[in-house]
Amino acid sequence: MLVTAVVQPSHTAPTTGAGISPRPQRMPTISGWGRVPVVPGREIRGEDLSRVTATVGLTRGLGRAYGDAALPAPGDLTVAGSTLADRVLDFNLQTGELIAEAGFSLDQLYRVFLPRGWFTPVSPGTRFVTLGGMVAADVHGKNHHRAGCFGEHVTALTLRTADGSVLRCSRDIHADLFLATLGGMGLTGHILDVTVRLERVASPWILHETERIGDIETFVTRLKDSGTSWPMTAGWVDCLPGRSLGRGILYRGRWAEPHEAPNRFPTLPAPIPVPFMMPQFVLSRAAVRLHNVTRFIAHRPRQRRGIVHPKRFFYPLDVADQWHRLYGRRGFIQYQCVLPDSAPSDAARRLLELVARHGPGVFLCVIKDCGPEGSGLLSFPRPGMSFAFDIPMRVPATQSLTDRLNEFVIAHGGRIYLAKDALTRPEHFRAMEPRLERFLAVRRRWDPQGRIRSAQSVRLFGW
Repeated sequence: MLVTAVVQPSHTAPTTGAGISPRPQRMPTISGWGRVPVVPGREIRGEDLSRVTATVGLTRGLGRAYGDAALPAPGDLTVAGSTLADRVLDFNLQTGELIAEAGFSLDQLYRVFLPRGWFTPVSPGTRFVTLGGMVAADVHGKNHHRAGCFGEHVTALTLRTADGSVLRCSRDIHADLFLATLGGMGLTGHILDVTVRLERVASPWILHETERIGDIETFVTRLKDSGTSWPMTAGWVDCLPGRSLGRGILYRGRWAEPHEAPNRFPTLPAPIPVPFMMPQFVLSRAAVRLHNVTRFIAHRPRQRRGIVHPKRFFYPLDVADQWHRLYGRRGFIQYQCVLPDSAPSDAARRLLELVARHGPGVFLCVIKDCGPEGSGLLSFPRPGMSFAFDIPMRVPATQSLTDRLNEFVIAHGGRIYLAKDALTRPEHFRAMEPRLERFLAVRRRWDPQGRIRSAQSVRLFGW
């Protein structure tokens, strides 16, 4: 079996001459996509994930969780990396049922199955995520109002639990463990393989329609209305203070029919490289304002319609390789919340005003329409509107903004997305999550000694 230790980054002590003491080797570090926080730690990877997970407290995929959800707990130092365990174990051509190891990535699924007319029924905003990560975060996409979360299409899982047992679980077998694992951030056991139903697609192209909208009230109304006739909807909104606050571009899409699409598989040029950490002025408030104004004005005519590449539709940020480096060495957080349909009609505007008033310059805000709550015990979406903000890390301003946002979300009956969280306080999370005690009870049942844990679980739950 191939086993490798992966250090991020690697620091090796220099070779020294006789009688000269070598400099002490620095502790390797590991981080999430937003680089908040960066903690001591390293990955151990191997093709036999059951064996690799035998002595570690957490499994990590491609590291696209923004905060500390996929980081080792304080003192643990080591996590299991799943990406070498990436085999397809079975695929049913009649039903679309796929069984694959947890390290099989959405990018691999795209390359292998989309040319054959199959695709994931739910896709997040990046293709650089593993199946295990999609289950742990119970990811959602632009079609949540139609298809729900990824976990609704998962039929079975194989887990290595804290006591070393390898179990098959589903909605019928060990149902408590199965449902707690959907959105459970890897805290119920190490996911070894995933069984999921893929969907047939008419073509590998997307028919999309975009619309420029001048204010947030109209935007929210148009987004909700679009969901009645379009299976995939989302939008970008300007979050900077002033007259531009709340204006944006609404995206609607569906898989194109064969007669509407080119008779070839879509290809894209290589991603644009971001080779190093950028200086802070690259995403200054002035630079963000210039980008937002240009993006909004350049969208002419007001409404467009056409055929687009699926990667451009699903994964616009993946066009730039290592795009998180644009935020510099201090990194950034992504704060994602959902406000329920019961929230007041002006809640969206007041949320944007809060970000504009206290934020250090928000580069990106994505809004999505959410449908019914998933069956996962900590699945994020619920009927309402989801808001995701990319916020540069500035101490103490970003923590203060997170606290204000959480207080706003709690007051309106909403919740946050753990896959994006880095700074939420435990008392805030408990106040917004009435399902938490049920989840923790399942976790205690299967892991009474708290062996499987993460930096995030220790921060939020104490273990």
